[in-house]
Parts: sequence; C-alpha cells; structure tokens
Amino acid sequence: MLKGVAQQKLKTGAEFKASLDDGRQLWVNGKKLEKVTDEPALAAGIDLLASMFDDQFTAEHADATTVTDSVSGDVYSRAWQIPRTIAELQDRRKMIEYTSLKTGGTFGRPPDLAPAIAVGLYAYLPTFKAKKSTFDGCQPDFAENIERYLAYGRDNNLTASESLAGPQTDRSSPKAGEASLLRVKSIERGGIRVSGAKTVGSIAAQANEIFFTNLGGIQETPAEACIWGSVPINSEGIRLISREMVSHPGADPFDHPIARLGEEADQFIIFDNVFVPTDRIFNLGDPTAMQYYGPVCTFAHWHVLTRLAVKAELFVGAGQLVLDVLGTGRIPAVQAMLGELIEYAQTLRAFVYAAEAKAKMTEGEVMAPDVGMLTTGRLYSIQHYPRIIHVLQEMCGQGLVMRFGKAAFDNPDIGHYLRDLLVGHGASAMEKEQLMNFIWDMTTSSLAGRVALFENVNSSPAPRLRARLYEEVKRDVFVDQVKKLAGLA
Repeated sequence: MLKGVAQQKLKTGAEFKASLDDGRQLWVNGKKLEKVTDEPALAAGIDLLASMFDDQFTAEHADATTVTDSVSGDVYSRAWQIPRTIAELQDRRKMIEYTSLKTGGTFGRPPDLAPAIAVGLYAYLPTFKAKKSTFDGCQPDFAENIERYLAYGRDNNLTASESLAGPQTDRSSPKAGEASLLRVKSIERGGIRVSGAKTVGSIAAQANEIFFTNLGGIQETPAEACIWGSVPINSEGIRLISREMVSHPGADPFDHPIARLGEEADQFIIFDNVFVPTDRIFNLGDPTAMQYYGPVCTFAHWHVLTRLAVKAELFVGAGQLVLDVLGTGRIPAVQAMLGELIEYAQTLRAFVYAAEAKAKMTEGEVMAPDVGMLTTGRLYSIQHYPRIIHVLQEMCGQGLVMRFGKAAFDNPDIGHYLRDLLVGHGASAMEKEQLMNFIWDMTTSSLAGRVALFENVNSSPAPRLRARLYEEVKRDVFVDQVKKLAGLA
C-alpha cells in the first residue's frame, strides 16, 4: 500500500477464527483438542467473538467498535484507543457497553479488556522508562516495548487474555504459593525463559496472546518473579487446562437465549520453560514496578464497573417485562422490588460517570478515570449483586421453576395445554416462557452461577477493596475542613 494512504487495521470474523488455528495446546475434560473449535462451548463463544469483528464493518456498530486516527486516518479497534481527553474516555466506553450487551455481560474478559491493561502501562510510560532490569544478561527498554506492543495490538486487531493471579494453594504456607509462581528460569540471547502457572485465564483459549504478571499470594516477590510481559498463546511450553464448560452450545434460542452463545472458558495456564522475547518484556526484576498494579489496572477496573452497570440495566429491563407479562405492576411490593433493581443500576451508572468526570491526566498523558470512584463502585456492586439476582428471581416466582422447552410447546399431545393454560398478561404462553428462559440464563443457570462467582470472587473480596479505598482515597482535604470547623487549625 502507498505511503500516506489511510489503512483499515481491522480483522473480519473469518480472519479472527483462522488466527486461532495455530497449534495451541489445550485440554478440555482431560482430552487434548486438535483445534480450539473442537469443543462446542468454545466454538460457540468464538462464533460470538467473530461476530464482534464483523460488526466493526457495519454502520450500526462502527462508531462503538472503531476509531479513526486523527493524523494518519487509519481505522482501528476502539479496544486499543488511548484516551487523551474525557470525551475520548467516554467514547472508549462505547466499546465496553457494546461488548457487554453483545455477551449479556456473561464474558467477564471480552476482547477489549486486556488492551485496557496495555493502555494502563502506557499511562505510566515515564515511570517504566526509568525502570531498569535487574538481570545483567537482559536489559529491555520497558517503555519502548510498551509503545511497540500497543502499536502491534492496534495494527493487528489483536485479541488477548490477561492472567495476573496465581493458582489457589495452601494459604497458610508461603512456600505453597511460591511453588507455582511464574518466574524467570534462565536468560538467553534475545529473551528469557519463564516457568510457573497462572489461573482464571478467561478467554485465553479463544485469544491470540496472553498478557501476564504476578500479584499477591506471597509475602515478598523475589526478583525473578517480578515480570510483566506478553506472548502468543501458542508459544512452545504453554499448556491450557480448561475448567468444566457451563453453557449450552447448540441449544434452541428459545430454550437458552444466552447460554447457547457459548462462553469464555477460564483456563489454568502452565508455563513450562516458555521463551519471552526481549521486546515483549515490560518489567524484569524490579519490585517497585510491581507496585504499579493498581494504577495500571485502573482502565481494566473501569471496564469491569461499566460492564456491571450495563448488566444491571439488563436486569431492570427484564424485571419490567416480568411485571408486564405477569400483570403485577400495580402491586406496591412488586413495584418496590423493581425499584431496588433500578437503584442498583442507577448507582453503578453514577459511579461510572463520576469516575469519568473526575478523570485526571497521568504522567504518560493518558486520561484515567478516578480510581476512588471505581473501587467504591466495584465494592458496591459485589456487595449487592447476590441480592439483586435474588430479587429478580423472586419477581419471576414459579416461572423460573416451571420452565418448558420449545419441544414441549411443539409437541401435539401436550403443547396445547401449555399454550392455553400458561398465558401471560398481554403475552402468549411462549412469549412469557421465553422471557423466563432469558432470566434463567442470566440468574440461575450453571452459566449464571459461574458468572456470579466471577463477579464476587475475581474482583477481590470486599475487605480487600475497602483496604484499597484506605490506600487510594486521599483524605487531607476532609481533615482540613474538620480542623477548620472544629477550631483545630
């Protein structure tokens, strides 16, 4: 292509699918797969992801999923957008809202999540420029690598997984946590070799790359475990061991409107002497860089809170439809239940908007949402999520218990009974049933159970988030106000 001519840095759905046929090492239910698409649940999830790539080329979704470079005119995925202003931060949120709606909020790590961490590293580029490797045989320029990786991800419409947590082990023994800790095993020409394991690698089996680091679980991180980097998921020595599938691929859309879409299957990721090229290393041996987990992940936490807000609004919509089809909208107690769903959704939205309104420029000249608002919003969400699920289930009553599939409605011997005796308020029995099936998938199914655990466990327990608030929210202004009013100044 001629120099200076604007380019589209986008993949089609077919190109995305082809990129996954790369010899990656994957086990599901103890069986090694030849291709990731050999597992129906993974294949269905890949189809869903592929549709997101195709949506980039549609008039309906182009604004939410793509951005045009103001200088080159190149068009690339919003997943890799670096927000420089509050307006650009709000524009980047369009992508989060899009992927959240596309998956019904059931993909905790959609394709635009991992790029948020890469942008988080970029936001502190001067700091990483000043950091140096403590390994004499490998001296990467972390800042140059971060810039190069962002350009690579943007130019290739890359899909990545991120796995930061270590495996769950005996918490009473520091040695147990260290046994699986991802660490440098050797220095070689052109890079390093690492071994260890990472866990909850959501979407890793369906992505191109794995973005990794270490955090938590041990008292003090040794230099050889102070690493941050990214490698292709098919790198020699990487093995993916999938958890049990919980979706319903191939199900009739009537029976499982959400669970039929497949899932992002969490992976236990083994690194067995994996080579990491020098230009893919963002920290090596510097423990002070590991302390930047919080600031770097601010954009990822903003993504999480936005997705939860979108899903909360889906709960409100579903709750309103329940009132409509059951004719319970005039009952004060039921109105109050829907009011509780609305309160939850509106509060999460308020935290998202407040985090953006209070955004500040980082040292790397990236507009970052307010971390205090994000942490408080995430804390509110995990405290109330189980209650909100319960309220929506209560509103449905026996509708969630007595569900019948499309095959039952189509059966000539019994279908007419179901159609005649289960009619809703202004809705047919099948319309009422389809709504209940949607709510089942979102609140009660095995897929919903996994998502609920993910929301309430993976985002850090409430005590840890409160500890983060203690660390993150500056209180000097509040103290000064009290001193002045109390005459203590």
